[in-house]
Amino acid sequence: MLAANDYRGGLGLSLFRRCSIGILLLTCLVTGPAYAELMTLKKRQQLDLSQYSVTDPEASYFDVATRKALLASTDNSLLLQSIDNLSGGMSCRQLLEIPPITNRLRIPGFYPDPQAWRQASQPLFQFEDSVSNLAGAFVATNDDYYAQCLGRFLDQWASQDALVHFHYSPSDRQAWYATESMIFAAAMAYSIVRPELEDQPEQRERIEDWFSRLAYRHAYVPNQTKESCCNNHFYRRALYATMIGVLTEDNELFRYGVGAVYSALNEMTSSGGLPRELARGRRAVHYQNYALMYLVTNMQIISRQGYDIFHLEVDGHTIKDAVDFLLDAIEDASILGENIPREQYHGFLRDNQYSSWMEIYQQHFSDPRIAEFLITQRPIYNRSAGGYVTLFFMDPTVQKYRRPKTEDEEKQQLSVYGKESSPL
Repeated sequence: MLAANDYRGGLGLSLFRRCSIGILLLTCLVTGPAYAELMTLKKRQQLDLSQYSVTDPEASYFDVATRKALLASTDNSLLLQSIDNLSGGMSCRQLLEIPPITNRLRIPGFYPDPQAWRQASQPLFQFEDSVSNLAGAFVATNDDYYAQCLGRFLDQWASQDALVHFHYSPSDRQAWYATESMIFAAAMAYSIVRPELEDQPEQRERIEDWFSRLAYRHAYVPNQTKESCCNNHFYRRALYATMIGVLTEDNELFRYGVGAVYSALNEMTSSGGLPRELARGRRAVHYQNYALMYLVTNMQIISRQGYDIFHLEVDGHTIKDAVDFLLDAIEDASILGENIPREQYHGFLRDNQYSSWMEIYQQHFSDPRIAEFLITQRPIYNRSAGGYVTLFFMDPTVQKYRRPKTEDEEKQQLSVYGKESSPL
């Protein structure tokens, strides 16, 4: 079994810089309209993130103890419904029968063949749902059974070196993409129950060593393309790097995650667009939202280490600019510019997993447009990037009952947004 250092190389370079050399182009150019200058390799290497370090390895992405206490006494019907749904009981024995993925994983691309992609991805989704459901059930019920089961489940995968082997080539990257979400789903779920496993030091060590090896193995994939090196997939890798950095007290991984936030803010257009996402043409708005899903969730983990990252300003830009741009572009696509189609794909607005970041964002900013939108989205569950975010984050005073869309709202969304769906 390789130690984490075996994936780092012996040059003494930071992970952020090493993953750039020979992998990133000197400038990760995107096609499309002219935007603000993108972050160059040299500028990335000059980022001084030494002020960021892990301060509390026991801190999850929300205050678990405080939230459990609130849920234990709440009379909020929306939250009580989620608690009731998670209290039905999951069989740990059945979950432990799920075979760890130890083969060289290969997944077909989504856009060429969505049906084949969905079929091949089912075991991956099952893993993400399993870890998120166990973590959610623990928070909902405060029953240690679910925490212990999650520890055993992850230990089983760790002991068999699951997910370490996956197919990758510059023209066939789907398995690499798919394992991104499996890694951060597992790490975020584990962070919720980690303190409950204090009496299992050997188990914790195996799981955390596995997480570390996965993070370095995955981030060190050679020959990354100019698209996946720097766009939303970089933000996805940053999400697991930050969380695993916290869990293992690895400042190198933690700073890798922080660096993604700096990179996004540095590249932001004057109006708040993320140029690498806006280059996606008819899906520009979709990918602006997609990037925010991982950036905001990553920032939440960083904030739990005591950093005011949500108010970080880089070259006059904050994350709020990117959010405002998204909301404006949903209402009026003309702000995207002349070279981006006005006929934007909005199907993601009908799938509430894409709204998970908004529940977190509202804890730091009170945006009235988001507040109104979330009313018909709750309760929100994202199987990989945060799990049961409404249960974990929603202020009980903002919404007491579930409010499904009316028939007219459904018809309007079908006519405006369409039926097409994309993968997470």
